[in-house]
Amino acid sequence: MAYILNIETATRNCSVSIAKGGETVALKEYAGEGYAHAEKLHVFIGDVLKQADISIEDLDAVAVSQGPGSYTGLRIGVSAAKGLCYALAIPLIAIDTLELLARKITINTGVIIPLIDARRMEAYTAVYDTDYNKIRDTKAEIITEESFNEISVPIHIMGDGAAKCIGILPDGKIRHHADVLYPSAAEMGALSYAKYQVSDTVDVAYFEPFYLKDFIAGK
Repeated sequence: MAYILNIETATRNCSVSIAKGGETVALKEYAGEGYAHAEKLHVFIGDVLKQADISIEDLDAVAVSQGPGSYTGLRIGVSAAKGLCYALAIPLIAIDTLELLARKITINTGVIIPLIDARRMEAYTAVYDTDYNKIRDTKAEIITEESFNEISVPIHIMGDGAAKCIGILPDGKIRHHADVLYPSAAEMGALSYAKYQVSDTVDVAYFEPFYLKDFIAGK
C-alpha cells in the first residue's frame, strides 16, 4: 500500500495528512486568524509522520492542493511539496482545491458550489453535481443577485466565501453549510491515491499553483 503525504495550504487552514492506500491514517491541521503556514507546515509534516509511525523515506508520493486560493499559502505548500519530491525522487500529485472543499459534504439532490474568499465581494467558485463531477469551470466570480441564476436545482454552498451570498441570493435557493469553512487534507487521501494508481502526476520542476488571479500585495 502506497503512503502519500497530502498538503493543503490554499486557505487559512494549514492541513497535512498521511494516507495509506487512500485511507487517511494521520492528520494535523490548524486554521487561525492569520496565515501561519510558514511556521507550521514543516512541523505538521513531522507530526503526521510520527502519527503514522513511518519515516519520510517511506513516502511513495506527495500530493498538494493546487488552488485556487491564497497566493502566499499556495506558494508555501507547493514549494514544500516540490522540495520533498525532488529530494526523495518521488512523484508529485496536484489536487483541485475547490473539489476538496466540495467533498466535505454529501448531498442527494442539487449541486454543490464551494466558495473560497477572493477579497471584497469576489469568490473562487466552481459547480459540482452530487457525484462531485465539475459541471461548471472554476472562476473568480463577483457575487450579485444574478449569480447562479442559470441553476434551477437546490444549491449547497460552503467555504469562507459563502457568507457573501447570504442576503444577496434568494433564501429559498441556497442551503448554507456554515460549519464548512476550509478545504482539508483529510479529504485528499482517496483523490491522491486514485491519481497515483494511474500515474496522474505533474512535473516537479515546472508545476505551478493555479492562482486564477494575479497576486495583489497588501500594505
